Amino acid sequence: MFVGDEGYSMNGYIVCVGAGFSGSVIARELAERGMRVLVVDARPHVAGNCFTQRDSETNIMIHVYGPHIFHTNSDKVWNYINQFDEIIPFVNRVKAHARGKVYSLPINLLTINQLFGKQLSPREAEDFIKHKADLSISNPETFEQQALSFVGREIYETFFRGYTRKQWGIEPQKLPASILRRLPVRFNYDDNYYSCKYQGMPKNGYTFIIERILDHPNISVQLSTVFTRDSAKNFEHIFYSGPIDSWFGYSEGHLGYRTLDFERIQEDGDFQGNAVINYCDEDVPWTRIVEHKHFTPWENHEKTIVYREYSRLCGPSDSPYYPIRLVDDKQQLEKYLQMARQEHGVTFVGRLGTYRYLDMDIAISEALGVVDRFVTSL
Repeated sequence: MFVGDEGYSMNGYIVCVGAGFSGSVIARELAERGMRVLVVDARPHVAGNCFTQRDSETNIMIHVYGPHIFHTNSDKVWNYINQFDEIIPFVNRVKAHARGKVYSLPINLLTINQLFGKQLSPREAEDFIKHKADLSISNPETFEQQALSFVGREIYETFFRGYTRKQWGIEPQKLPASILRRLPVRFNYDDNYYSCKYQGMPKNGYTFIIERILDHPNISVQLSTVFTRDSAKNFEHIFYSGPIDSWFGYSEGHLGYRTLDFERIQEDGDFQGNAVINYCDEDVPWTRIVEHKHFTPWENHEKTIVYREYSRLCGPSDSPYYPIRLVDDKQQLEKYLQMARQEHGVTFVGRLGTYRYLDMDIAISEALGVVDRFVTSL
């Protein structure tokens, strides 16, 4: 039930702040257990940064806030999301522009042979990279240390250094090693960006999925509404997926987030022949180019919509995308986490509420777990 923007004092309700996957899944699971739930979102639409919509002129499904490819190793999560739409198999094969050439990503045997002009076998390539790696770095703490100890300087400077500085706006020496640990290096020709049991794209888009998740008689949805800490007294319990520092009025300062700007291009035919191409050179201002129609290869479109993607520091009026989690930012975050532990009647969830980078499947899995623990505690 969508109730518009006329107010939200609803005694006896549980409120989920944020209509992305975290808030929506929690709302649905509580509603299925007979509880009344209000979902509030500051944006005029549901689905958060996963919001998709058909372009009015070309009918291409657009990932409005950047591309999202669903991938998971969890049978439970895969079965859950397939209740709400058909997830059609899709393999994300990312390419990279670097130093005047196009390479295959993630780093695999083809990438290594391309970069170094060789024809190495898997075993030869593994030995080759071991000799390139800086083995003196035994316990990498920063992004740069992790890269140098993992793949060596040539690969780091070709594919990661410039891209990272553009994406995060920070020297790689100040970023945590955990960011790079998510990226695989393969000694075969597998160019599937993910190595998950399941991956695909929803046939009707992510907005369709979220709308179906929220389609329950015990759920009301309030859009274009800013929910603050002062509003919490009106509800039995709050599940908050907004920025944790915002909830506390930035009393300990602003945590670092990156946001994205998009330059839209519309053309006939095929613009780049692939869904995602990264631009690794620092003198190219955009981080990547996304061609949306390639995310739905089962559809046919004569025209094409392309987004050039630019990353910058998130300002007060911007939508936060990525928690930066600086190496020297832990003390500030810990203060907010301590404050969150002392809150009564509030559970912090999701990427922004816990200040962690979460893929969609992890957000769903954690939301299901949060509901189980909440119900058990009643």
